[in-house]
Amino acid sequence: MSAQATPRRPGQGALRVALGFAVAAVVVVPAAPASAAVPGLVRISAVSVSNSTDFRSVTATCPAGKVLTGTGYEVNGATGEAVVDDLRPNGGPAAAPTAVTVGAYEAEAFAGNWSVTAYAICANPVAGLVRVAATSASDSNDFRSVTATCPAGKVLTGTGYELNGVTGEGVVDDLRPNGGPAAAPTSVFVGAYEAEAFAGNWSATAYAICANPLPGLVRNSAVSVSNSTDFRSVVATCPAGKVLTGAGYELNGVTGEAVVDDFRPNGGPAVAPTSATSGAYEEDAFAGNWTNTAYAICATA
Repeated sequence: MSAQATPRRPGQGALRVALGFAVAAVVVVPAAPASAAVPGLVRISAVSVSNSTDFRSVTATCPAGKVLTGTGYEVNGATGEAVVDDLRPNGGPAAAPTAVTVGAYEAEAFAGNWSVTAYAICANPVAGLVRVAATSASDSNDFRSVTATCPAGKVLTGTGYELNGVTGEGVVDDLRPNGGPAAAPTSVFVGAYEAEAFAGNWSATAYAICANPLPGLVRNSAVSVSNSTDFRSVVATCPAGKVLTGAGYELNGVTGEAVVDDFRPNGGPAVAPTSATSGAYEEDAFAGNWTNTAYAICATA
């Protein structure tokens, strides 16, 4: 019988070649970039008619398939003689908002033409998005305040308010989200004063637009100079790599004698906003120093 052939072992050279092929087969996949917190973010606007009537209202509606994460407004041509009474997102505790209505009254008789612009910050559907509301007591006191708080486990993306019963005689001094540069906001505080003595009962409603936690959500702020000039403007800008989902403002030291004329997110119909401007005028001559704070609610771009 012939001897059975013994299988040959591969030499070290062959082993090195085989290992080289195995290593070459391992494909290194780069880490995926962080997901955008709010894909499809844009800013939509709508402008009312321009005339000299006492009241002006307009609604900015998100494009089909998008939802409302934040709000803004701008009063055009009235330079402190008109006050925004309503900055009202639609939606509800179980319904995502998709539009915001802005209503403004002349605070004093004003002969010129003026208009109001509503701004809607809109995004592709956001998980858990709802609108919650809280209303203050209704009485004839000079100051009214109320806080709308997001449901447990949700965060604040945007703000709104409504003054009820005062029709141009009340001004919102505070539209202040909580949170900070390293903390996601979860509520909004609304404080309002009578601009002139008003005998009737009135109330304030705070609106909080809330969602499931968003990557990188924070609240940034910027404060204007403090002096006694008639107009004050300041811009709060999101940190690099973040976009604006909503905003807020706060007037300090003027207690009902100034009105926020501009509460304006930047951006456009094809551009995500990244900052918010707050511009305020003295509604009546005011001798003291005062400041204007702008708040930007920002999430990962």
